[in-house]
Amino acid sequence: MNYLSLDPTRPLDLILLGRVAIDFNPAYNDQVKEEFQPLKQVHMFEKFVGGSPANIAVGVSHHGMKAGFIGKVSDDAFGDFVTEYFQKQGIDTSCITRCTGGEKLGLTFTEMLSPTESSILMYRNEAADLKLSVEDVHEEYIASAKALLISGTSLAESPSREAALKAAMLAKRTNTPLIFDIDYRAYNWKNQDEISIYYAAVAKEADIIMGSREEFDLTERLIRPGMTDEESAAYWQSRSAKIVVIKHGMKGSTAYTCDGKRFSIKPFPVTARKGFGGGDGYGAGFLYGLYQGWDIQDCLEFGSAEASMMVRSNNCSDDLPNPEQVRAFIAEEKALYGEHVASNNC
Repeated sequence: MNYLSLDPTRPLDLILLGRVAIDFNPAYNDQVKEEFQPLKQVHMFEKFVGGSPANIAVGVSHHGMKAGFIGKVSDDAFGDFVTEYFQKQGIDTSCITRCTGGEKLGLTFTEMLSPTESSILMYRNEAADLKLSVEDVHEEYIASAKALLISGTSLAESPSREAALKAAMLAKRTNTPLIFDIDYRAYNWKNQDEISIYYAAVAKEADIIMGSREEFDLTERLIRPGMTDEESAAYWQSRSAKIVVIKHGMKGSTAYTCDGKRFSIKPFPVTARKGFGGGDGYGAGFLYGLYQGWDIQDCLEFGSAEASMMVRSNNCSDDLPNPEQVRAFIAEEKALYGEHVASNNC
């Protein structure tokens, strides 16, 4: 079944709206290797583009898809850094605008304590991405894409939340499929009622919803608390959703489709460098498979493989793989652990 109706005449494959930031990760390269240790003891960092929707944009671009981005960046050297990086990746930046009030890109410093312990220290006061406004969102741009992805972090504050809601409305008006990556981050949110109100407003219009069980619980808090995965999928599919993807970390993830089917996958085993970044690879790989018209199980396998590749990487953007690298990884894992290493018995 074709769950996502894509208009082949539209020049952009996917437009993403939301957070772009800068990650500073402990250096780990041929010259410098900062081993697992507390952040206060780290001396050398590497700088990368970060932010979930930004990383997914890079990921799908590495798969040969044409991406565009709607976002706000700082009017300084870091703003130059991210826009020029996007351009080198082939990402359209015509709807990335500069802040005029001195707001700065969010900065993320990563603490890597062990393969199973990592955390982030955020600097997001007056964050540039949350200054996106309704004037920055244009109907003709959204109508130029086969689909629009909205990241939930964009809903955390005004004026960004109104810009995201406008984009969702324009997607509906222009028959542009809407993908909602819930992408919950605790920073910037004032209370859980706000989270449920704004997440649900976008989720009810979305054709695809992706998130963890915790993120679905936050979205559904004012609707029907305590739903099971099956109940969540049925609820959102009674609105607009064609596919609902619910993740359970190391236990795996399941995609529920509007024809009553379910498909599950487990993570591919790797030695992790960090405990995050996998979701961005997962999203890029899963969406790439959908665009190729693959069966949902194959989309999940590809996304799960990318997720595992990214948690073993020292960054969340530069190392996003191309399709050949993902296929090689899957073949390697299956040779080591058996054909059903990521089977649906999760």
